[in-house]
Amino acid sequence: MSQALIPPMVAHVALAGFLYVLLTVARAPAVWGIGRRTDGSNPWTAVEKRISANLSNQFEWPLFFHVACLILLQFQPSSAAVALAWIFVIGRLLHSAVQILTGNVRLRGVVFTVNFLAVIGLWIYVFMAAGNSPVV
Repeated sequence: MSQALIPPMVAHVALAGFLYVLLTVARAPAVWGIGRRTDGSNPWTAVEKRISANLSNQFEWPLFFHVACLILLQFQPSSAAVALAWIFVIGRLLHSAVQILTGNVRLRGVVFTVNFLAVIGLWIYVFMAAGNSPVV
């Protein structure tokens, strides 16, 4: 169980990597001319901005996720902490899908709240671990 936080951390890194690839593809018409419309415009202009914003989001709140996981790796994290890590990753996937594909700000806010609470939960476990609580 002590290494059980590694897979969700890797999954989040994979999501960020995928977003870099997606952003590269979306920018290809403008940067390399690959996939331009006949009028020379980029067919991915609107979605490119949302991908870029979402990629930036992967380096904001998720920082606290990774730090909490790294700290918890020093202890024996509970299955609840591991579940919170996976909830966070699934939430990030949903957040990316909502932000990139829909632009629905209300739904994105709800999904972010789930991510936010999952990380807060992980930090509660960090706090308990620092106090040598057996609950971690």
